[in-house]
Amino acid sequence: MSFELAVWHEPKPITREHAENVFHTFRHGKPHGASPHPEGQEPEEGHPGVAAFVERLPEAEPLSAAFALVTVDLERADEVAPEVFALAAECGLVCYDPQRGLVHNLSPRGVYPTMEMRTGDGMIVVSPDLQLIRDALATMSPQNPFTALVVFGEHFVQSSPEISGYELEYKDSVRDRMFRTHVPDLEAVQSAFIEYATGERAFLERHDWRLV
Repeated sequence: MSFELAVWHEPKPITREHAENVFHTFRHGKPHGASPHPEGQEPEEGHPGVAAFVERLPEAEPLSAAFALVTVDLERADEVAPEVFALAAECGLVCYDPQRGLVHNLSPRGVYPTMEMRTGDGMIVVSPDLQLIRDALATMSPQNPFTALVVFGEHFVQSSPEISGYELEYKDSVRDRMFRTHVPDLEAVQSAFIEYATGERAFLERHDWRLV
């Protein structure tokens, strides 16, 4: 079995539904209106585009000047995917993960450049965009049993689905204090994660926590 990731340029953040439509369009060789970078413009400084992405990643195959597909054996997915996510962002490209149905946009992002998102199905993303955080949380299941945002050495927030609702944890690593609570719905988890990513801590006041 193989694992695929696709990259291309978008002028603004897109939804996972839009990304899925674009992916299926170019994956099956049909024309699409995207360009390697904005029509008539040179790539922005530090955002060299699809050609540079393909040049720097041996596993990448250009399907056109506007799109590239990365295909690896499934057992190499956890090894290669973080590199693809990071390189796509560096080249100014969105990255679509058809296995998870998730799109990695360039913005908006949180306030911690080194923050990692880790999921129970093996995804690791450095500095994920906020919509990806929301969407990834919605994919939690028995096969993907947790999602965490981690600023190593400082703090982290983590959630897992329960029979009724979600477990939500927050750790202050500097003070070595871990807190846990139960929230009834996914929206409460998503709000807490977005607040955490943007440097806010209102979720700590909004819920009743116990020290663990």
